[in-house]
Amino acid sequence: MLLEPVNAANQKIALVPTMGALHPGHVSLIKVAQDIADFVVCSVFVNPTQFTDPKDLEKYPRPVEHDIKMLEEAGCDLVFMPSVKEMYPQEEQWHIDLGAAEFVLEGAYRKGHYQGVTQIVKKLFDAVRPHKALFGQKDYQQVLMIQNMVNYFNLPIEIVTCPIIREQDGLAMSSRNIHLSESDRVHALVLNQALEYVKAHFEDESIQSLEEHASALIAATPGVELDYFSIVDGTTLQKQDDKKAKNLVALVAAKVGHTRLIDNMLLS
Repeated sequence: MLLEPVNAANQKIALVPTMGALHPGHVSLIKVAQDIADFVVCSVFVNPTQFTDPKDLEKYPRPVEHDIKMLEEAGCDLVFMPSVKEMYPQEEQWHIDLGAAEFVLEGAYRKGHYQGVTQIVKKLFDAVRPHKALFGQKDYQQVLMIQNMVNYFNLPIEIVTCPIIREQDGLAMSSRNIHLSESDRVHALVLNQALEYVKAHFEDESIQSLEEHASALIAATPGVELDYFSIVDGTTLQKQDDKKAKNLVALVAAKVGHTRLIDNMLLS
């Protein structure tokens, strides 16, 4: 295996799992990985088992040459781009206990999504055997589910969460942004604006008031259909009314035009 010399040298391996369509947010993960490990692997794999809508899977961008060039320029040591046949050589069943947090927020809108996510991430972990794995905070609930999966199997892997990387106007970088029309792109800014409102008024308003104002701001924006705006406990993802709680996070999901976007902000 390609990584045998790395393991023999007792070098620390970091894995950055992606679905491709890379942007500067992904590169930021590579850069952090280079700071905390000796050898950096980036996987590029569009995982079919985590898509609840076949049309969403079909239209997911796959600019392979662009991704490889980006990773080369970032100094990634190894790019792992397996085929679907390699990762799923035969039909298999997968279901593990990810806790109650699996079924709220994104889990409520995309039933079974996190089973598919943890299924492929476990396969990537088994293939690469990293010491550390890096994920972006933008997919907050996903990172939590992966950490729960690591705990479930008692894997010796440290999960590292890296900050959200935003465009200059505040839009969270996402591979899905490519699908936004010019007007959608402008309207999508309301997600970050709602989060910034909560941050700016956190000391002055109740959690219920903050959620209501943020939701109203989004709902009033043309072409934006709000799924949820919730302030929750960052570990359980359960609703939290106490602003003095130590681990609060605001999470939002909305459909902008034909594209569904998510974003979040740590509050405490």
